[in-house]
Amino acid sequence: MRLTDHPWPDVEASSTDLALLPVGSTEQHGPHAPLGTDALTAEAVADAGAAATDREVVVAPTIPVGVAEEHRGFAGTLWVSEDTFRRYVREVVESLAHHGFDRVVVVNGHGGNVAALRETCARVTRDGTAYAVAFTWFDGVSSDLPMGHGGARETALLRHVAPDLVREDRVEAARAEGADRWGEWVSGVNLAYDSASFTENGVVGDPGAGTAADGEELLDDAAAALSTLLDSVADRPVGGDE
Repeated sequence: MRLTDHPWPDVEASSTDLALLPVGSTEQHGPHAPLGTDALTAEAVADAGAAATDREVVVAPTIPVGVAEEHRGFAGTLWVSEDTFRRYVREVVESLAHHGFDRVVVVNGHGGNVAALRETCARVTRDGTAYAVAFTWFDGVSSDLPMGHGGARETALLRHVAPDLVREDRVEAARAEGADRWGEWVSGVNLAYDSASFTENGVVGDPGAGTAADGEELLDDAAAALSTLLDSVADRPVGGDE
C-alpha cells in the first residue's frame, strides 16, 4: 500500500505495523543518468519488496534529498546537512509510528546517507518510538557488477526501471571520462572531499557494463532480501534490544 495513493480511511483500516520509507538523493550521476537516480532506485526497490512479501506493508513517500554535498561541483545536485537529514528522517519515522506503523525499514539508495541513517534508526529504536533499520539496496544484493557511482550497478537498475531516463548516447563518453575508483587514497586516507576532484564527469566505474537484464536481476535480488528483512523486523520488539 503506497500511502500517497490511498485516502485516510483505507490507511486507518490497515492492520499492519510494517512500513517502508524510501530515501534517496538528488545528485549528479554522470552525463548519462538522471539526478534522481538514488531516489528512483530506492523507490523501485521499496515497491518491489512490498510486492515480494506476503505481509501487508505500507510504503511511505520517498525522501528525495539527502547528504550529498560531495557532489556540489556538478549542476543540479541538492543536499542538506547531516543534522537536518537525521532530524527529517527521524520525524517522518515518528509520524509513521504515531499511526501504528512502528516497525520501519528505511530503503536507501545513496551511500552518503548510510552513516546518518544508521544513527537515526538506532536513536528511534533506543527511544522506544519504533523499531527501525536501514537497508541500502546495493549492499543487500549479490552481484558481480561493481557499484561505482553512476556505474554498472546503478545504470543497470535504471535501464530496467526507468530506461527512458538513461541517455544511452552518452554512455561511451561517461565511461571514457570517468574515474576507476572513488577518491584519492594515501595511507588509507581519502584526501578528496568532493567528487569533482577525482572524476571529470562524475562517473566512477563503467556504466556500460550493466544491462537491463542485469537490472531486472538486481531488482529481484533486492526485493527478496528486503522481504526477508521485513520478516525479521516484524518479529522485533519496539523498544530496542533490551
